[in-house]
Amino acid sequence: MHRRTLVEGGSLSVYEFHCTAGPGERAFAEMHERHSLSYVRRGSFGCRTEGREVELVPGALMIGRPGREYTATHEHHGCGDECLSIKLSAAFVDLLGKNLGIWDPAAVPPLPELTVLGELAQAAIEGRSSVAVDEAAVMFVHRFATLASGESQELQKATPRERRRAVEAALWLEENAAAPVALEDAARHAALSPYHFLRTFRKAIGVTPHQYLVRVRLARAAKLLAQENLSVTDVALECGFADLSNFVRTFGRAAGVSPKRFRKAARGERKILQERLATAV
Repeated sequence: MHRRTLVEGGSLSVYEFHCTAGPGERAFAEMHERHSLSYVRRGSFGCRTEGREVELVPGALMIGRPGREYTATHEHHGCGDECLSIKLSAAFVDLLGKNLGIWDPAAVPPLPELTVLGELAQAAIEGRSSVAVDEAAVMFVHRFATLASGESQELQKATPRERRRAVEAALWLEENAAAPVALEDAARHAALSPYHFLRTFRKAIGVTPHQYLVRVRLARAAKLLAQENLSVTDVALECGFADLSNFVRTFGRAAGVSPKRFRKAARGERKILQERLATAV
């Protein structure tokens, strides 16, 4: 496990974790010392904690709270994972003013509102945005708290075989996100009927295959908007959105701002960031 410290502060710290573990390697139990949110950027891993076992794919979030023991596993995918981890002080958690029950789930499925902010944070980390890393992290935490209070659901219990198939399908969807992908295409790749594939995927990942596909496309769009000078139309087409109006509507619903305003925010227009943060609390 490789860790890189990005921000080390009294109330909030941000780290990059890169794990290269694969199937067959010994897993060790660890303990969360602070409240934390670990956003999966690449790869996948399993999490065993408090009698629950879930699989996390790109876009999913592992939730940590002080004293919770967990074991990370890589039984269903051999390339390891990369995570952006935000660790919070008790005082910061108190300032959120949210129901403490939001920290009960072990993980939540990929949510579009967090996907775009996760990519904004990554753009800040890589120097592709004039937004500071701690600014992006605060926006991410506040948005999570708002969503978890009323919307997000914990991943459902699935069998090891269901989790393996769902993880493999999610990674296949990620690889093919730029192309048109129908439910039957993904089901065929998983060697399941569309009905059983949809049921299995949703149980293990927490969203439908198409919902996951949209989240992957939104993450790529956020990255391109922060990094490239492509037109909004070209970004939409590059990420697999065949309809520009659908892309603008979908991105705006997830990010809270239009693609053009998101690009301006990623390049340092603080007024837009302040407005966005105000809607997240």
